[in-house]
Amino acid sequence: MKEKIAELLNSAVSHLKETGAFPADYNPEITVENARDKAHGDFATNLALKSSKVAGMKPRELAERIIESLPSDPAVRDTEIAGPGFINFFLNEASHLEIIREVVEQGTDFGLSRQGQGQRIQVEFVSANPTGPLHVGHGRGAAYGASVADLLEAVGYDVHREYYVNDAGRQMTILAVSVWLRYLELQGESLSFPANGYRGEYIIDIARQLQKDHGDKLHHPTASVLSDLPPDEPDGGDKETYIDALVERCRKLVGEAAFARIFDLGLNAILGDIRQDLSAFNVDFQQWFSERSIQTNVSEALKILDEKGYLYEQEGATWFRSTDFGDDKDRVVRRDNGETTYFASDIAYHLNKFDRGFDRVINIWGADHHGYITRVKAAIEALGIDPTRLEIRLVQFAILYRGSERLSMSTRSGSFVTLRELREEVGKDAARFFYVTRKAEQHMDFDLELAKSESKDNPVYYIQYAHARVCSMLAKLRSMEASQPTSVNSDTLAPLTLEDEKDLAAMMARYPEVLARAAEQLEPHQLTHYLRELAGRFHTYYNAHKVLVDDPELREARVALSLAVRQIIANGLGLLGVSAPESM
Repeated sequence: MKEKIAELLNSAVSHLKETGAFPADYNPEITVENARDKAHGDFATNLALKSSKVAGMKPRELAERIIESLPSDPAVRDTEIAGPGFINFFLNEASHLEIIREVVEQGTDFGLSRQGQGQRIQVEFVSANPTGPLHVGHGRGAAYGASVADLLEAVGYDVHREYYVNDAGRQMTILAVSVWLRYLELQGESLSFPANGYRGEYIIDIARQLQKDHGDKLHHPTASVLSDLPPDEPDGGDKETYIDALVERCRKLVGEAAFARIFDLGLNAILGDIRQDLSAFNVDFQQWFSERSIQTNVSEALKILDEKGYLYEQEGATWFRSTDFGDDKDRVVRRDNGETTYFASDIAYHLNKFDRGFDRVINIWGADHHGYITRVKAAIEALGIDPTRLEIRLVQFAILYRGSERLSMSTRSGSFVTLRELREEVGKDAARFFYVTRKAEQHMDFDLELAKSESKDNPVYYIQYAHARVCSMLAKLRSMEASQPTSVNSDTLAPLTLEDEKDLAAMMARYPEVLARAAEQLEPHQLTHYLRELAGRFHTYYNAHKVLVDDPELREARVALSLAVRQIIANGLGLLGVSAPESM
């Protein structure tokens, strides 16, 4: 009905332009909101308040002119002017129920819109370093990013989902040397594993594959591996210096070609695992973008910055003048050894994003990247790109509890709970839903026991049960040799006279607005709260009023109402990557 009210207001504006009350080229953005209080009608608009200066009238005077110019419509029972100039609309009783017909007829399309007008948006999310399996902290970013992308697509944006694969740089070489050291252990060597190495069981699995592929060809005795290396942290040394020295020793002993094979074996094994994990979590990407593929573009990006005067040399390194754009200090883009930094790669990657023609770019990062936002925005602006086209959302890692025990998330030590383990324990649906029930920037304690419970306290179970309840009711309807309505009209819905039925219809009418707002504000939690409230109202109605009554007309009306509730729940859950089961 909002669209109907907006159409009526557009007609009034056109009439007022014809009479000279508005300039001929005046095209206001018309906003129609649900009234907060039923006593103030069903819908309200602030059109008169926004347009009073243009019309040269007081808001209440203009509101009167707008009401006089509204074309008559059987759906509108009355209008009134409230406060400083709001216009309230009161609908006829039958109009309240019209939403049921719309939902049943539109099905999976109900709530979708074209407000995004096909603008191209890239959503980059997860992008975890391929140095280990995804843990439950990564899962929250995955669920949030996937839901944001699906919401944006639902309201008419052209969405491109992307995972940035950090397959270059120091962490990946540490992964490679970790695999090689485990391989040496499988070959019978006894050595102290570095404090800064990757220790998980998955490293041993990759090392076994390395042994299977290469036999003893990469084997070197412990003495030749460790001789003359600086001390590791347990021995009072510097773990960073030690691991870097180990990487260089590995390169020297096995040769660059063999080191590249170890590197790729680790990368491909872990990345393959990540792909499978995310796919099973209902998270898919149009592109997995390799950091290594961007290396040739780094010099191009730095050249642009240099030509614009934003680079300078100091102590052998090349620095970007990020303080010119509000950063607290300048940033190194090329070290004194000639190697470019991760930040330089990130500059090139973002230049590449905008060169691909995206209207907006949304980065979804872990909260630990907070300090990185200003420098990236600075680089974008320095490159001549409007920084408002880049939006960065931070996601707090979820903290998982089993009883009173807080579980570790450390990928280095290997003692972490993987996303796969979480999914296997609580199910994909509960995990996807729970992750987006709060704002992304808020801390989240993930309650395993609640996620597994079959009670109304478990929001996803409660919502899915409402969907399953309708399916069960339809099965019973068929057993009665009665059919569900194939079409719905005002006569079909006329028997729905209860306040609970009108409240459910009004609740369903809010769905398109909730969907649009959740998409534009990048807040899927708004949809989770709406679905829980809708399910709650339906459960209350279903428990208080029999649907499959003997009266065929009342039965058909209540079945139509139930069908509409089921459809909206299925549509909403689908956008959150959650299934809508027919039985539970």
